[in-house]
Amino acid sequence: MKVAVLGAKGKMGTEAVSAISAATDLTLSASLDLGDSLEELIKTNTEVVVDFTNPDSVMKNLEFAINNGIHVVVGTTGFDQKRLAQLKELLSKNPKVGALIAPNFGLGAVLMMQFSQTAAKYFESAEIIELHHANKVDAPSGTAIRTAEMITDSRKLTKKPAMPDSTKSALPGSRGSKVGDVPIHSVRSHGYVAHQEVIFGDMGETLTIRHDSINRAGFMPGLLIGIRNVKKYPGLTVGLENYMEDMK
Repeated sequence: MKVAVLGAKGKMGTEAVSAISAATDLTLSASLDLGDSLEELIKTNTEVVVDFTNPDSVMKNLEFAINNGIHVVVGTTGFDQKRLAQLKELLSKNPKVGALIAPNFGLGAVLMMQFSQTAAKYFESAEIIELHHANKVDAPSGTAIRTAEMITDSRKLTKKPAMPDSTKSALPGSRGSKVGDVPIHSVRSHGYVAHQEVIFGDMGETLTIRHDSINRAGFMPGLLIGIRNVKKYPGLTVGLENYMEDMK
């Protein structure tokens, strides 16, 4: 399978190039970065594009790839509901193309999100603390947003009441940014790569589910799963957890 990487000179892109090059069943067809022509994807008969660029350029990249029948695996952040709707519309015109938007490629992170979704059924309160390196340009992280959405969905299914919170006065931002039912608190500092804690509370006990990415190589097994399976899932898929059966 011929695979190209966009954002190939970035930290995640560099890791992706190495992982794809080392995989015996994949061929690195192109490694493109700022200023390179997307036409190279067509010239090299690329079948799958991996995008690790930035929120400002990712939609243009995806439009080009999808309109040319190329499947896409996306680790770039910044996908709100508006962008997902635009992507669905684009894919509806190219129904054989698969697109995976993955807030996190770490297998441990995927499990953390699934465990959190399960735990949300049993606890009255949940909050998220996400910690990333100082160069991360968005907050909260895509992983934190996705986790909060999954927790909120679980709470709705089990008809949980509003979380208890008697705060009457607070400095702006001190209670975090709320996604669905869940407050998210973001930390940005040198010394971190990507980390997240999900804290659940109820009468007399708490449960903390934490995932730590020590280095970016830890994202590559999940990325390869996405690349190898995106063709099987035409249309839009959000979250690597939807490929869990293919992780065996």
